[in-house]
Amino acid sequence: DEFISSPPRKTVRFGGTLTEILLKYEKGDTTDFELLKHQLSDPDIKDAQIINWLHEFRASVAYLTKELEQLVSILLKLPWLRRSREVVEEYLGFLGNLVSAQTVHLRPCLRMIVSQFVPPRITIREDDVDISDSDDDDENISENFDTCHRALQTVARYVPSTPQFLMPILVEFFPFINKSERTLECYVHNLLRVTVYLPTLRLQILELIIEKLLKLDVSTPQQDIEDAEETANNCASEEKSTEEGLFDMEEDEDRKGNKVVSPSIERMAHPLAERLDILMTILFSYIRDVCHVDGKLDISNTKDLYRDLVSVFDKLILPTHASCHVQYFMFYICSFKLGLAEAFLDHLWKKLQDPNNPSVIRQTAGSYIGSFLARAKFIPIVTVKACLDLLVNWLHKYIDNQDTGANAYCDVALHGPFYSTCQAVFYTLIFRHKQLLDGNLRKGLAYLQSLNFERIVMCQLNPLKICIPSVVNLFAAITRKYQLVFCYTIIERNNRQFIPVVRSGTGGDLVQTCTNPLDSFFPFDPYILKRSKKTIDPMYQFWEELSAEDLENLKKPIKKGTSEDEDDDFLKGETPQNDGVVEIAPNSYESNTRSPVSSIGSPADCYVPYPL
Repeated sequence: DEFISSPPRKTVRFGGTLTEILLKYEKGDTTDFELLKHQLSDPDIKDAQIINWLHEFRASVAYLTKELEQLVSILLKLPWLRRSREVVEEYLGFLGNLVSAQTVHLRPCLRMIVSQFVPPRITIREDDVDISDSDDDDENISENFDTCHRALQTVARYVPSTPQFLMPILVEFFPFINKSERTLECYVHNLLRVTVYLPTLRLQILELIIEKLLKLDVSTPQQDIEDAEETANNCASEEKSTEEGLFDMEEDEDRKGNKVVSPSIERMAHPLAERLDILMTILFSYIRDVCHVDGKLDISNTKDLYRDLVSVFDKLILPTHASCHVQYFMFYICSFKLGLAEAFLDHLWKKLQDPNNPSVIRQTAGSYIGSFLARAKFIPIVTVKACLDLLVNWLHKYIDNQDTGANAYCDVALHGPFYSTCQAVFYTLIFRHKQLLDGNLRKGLAYLQSLNFERIVMCQLNPLKICIPSVVNLFAAITRKYQLVFCYTIIERNNRQFIPVVRSGTGGDLVQTCTNPLDSFFPFDPYILKRSKKTIDPMYQFWEELSAEDLENLKKPIKKGTSEDEDDDFLKGETPQNDGVVEIAPNSYESNTRSPVSSIGSPADCYVPYPL
């Protein structure tokens, strides 16, 4: 009775064998063919049915020509991933047979596989509106991704030209940056897995990923991230104080504490910064895993990856102004071996000194050199001195060539790379002067004196007028202390020569001056993404305040203005104060501009150069 009353299993077949159905279809009889499509599209199709059909299709792939692409499309939509192991193995076999016999279906097969690189979507309808989100509850998602990569490797094994057809599909399916963090995380992780078994695509995939990261980075200025964090912290504090006012019983304290602390200490308040943080963490992990085999640095792998990353750096990062975080992939890989850091510095140096490069690229290369030398703990002082020698000698040669010519006057448009190099040297000295003087003070001073800063500062090109004021003033304080050069006379003269620019707008007239005529930035300013910064912080040189002893010897000829010239830790509240030491004199050009990050693309006319 139980057997008779139970429903039959769905293994019923109609229309004969697959070969017979396809032959009938060729002769114009479509009845069985339509029935076949209906059976394959059945959402309740059983594993046994799928296996039977796939077995027949594997034996009949010769019939699956372009004319039957609609049938192939239905087969590619079969729910094979979340089925039994037998179904998965049969489907992988079918894919291999299909692409080897009918390469016309290669693209649809690749598109089907790549579409599975993100978590499945669930659709919820509310008031006739679809609300979709990633289905993160799938416990087998990792196993499903493994199966997708097996499928892709199977296809690539049968069709050697797979990489050239795959890359455009990877670009097409890349999720929009406003998709969920989980979706972006899974897709980027799977793209990087592809590079392991299709190494010819690694450079293109890295370019694709870093291009998307760069869009995220420039869409989230550092100031916006900090503002969002501050707002979130204020809200958390308010919630905490409200709860404490409502619940004062001792037994509730632990519960309240947990409530306030738990709102994701690791999570970024800014939604785009949160996505960027997750993806940068994945990129750093990838770089580490490729370069290390069994916990030891693999020199060959590391060199190959370094070449690819430098290529991406040149193509995408160097031409992009004021990105905050993405460029740190170069900082990270260079930390593995001193030779890589020196190679990167040499690469930037060649960019800087090559007159055939656009001026803006040469200036940016100078910014990278200065910021890298100042911030990378793993660069020894010997390398810093070697770089300073190169940069300073180039500056002196530049002065030799320009100081007596027709262009021997202060102008950013004419001498941008020169000013950028000056700022790199000043910035490096600010961060590294203690190390340069450690051990043997007399020898260290002799080295600094040999650099002849006085000639650079006093030259007709007047670099102190162009470089960011906070850098200039710290450089002036340090060089005065060690009696290398006295900059304050020139600084005061430059201050008097600045002319405020009046700009009219809907809010009325605004009087301001540009304190950053180079429109420069420091590429390796403090890294503020919470998760991924754990990778960078151990090798990063933070700004250390000058000691009281240092400050005692510094004169205070000028007073600090209200400008925030850049988002650098040593230029914010951590800058040595000491009642006005190392300060900028109040004058007619109180700056209303913010950091270089906030003043991207500032008009060139906000600075009026004065020939000396």
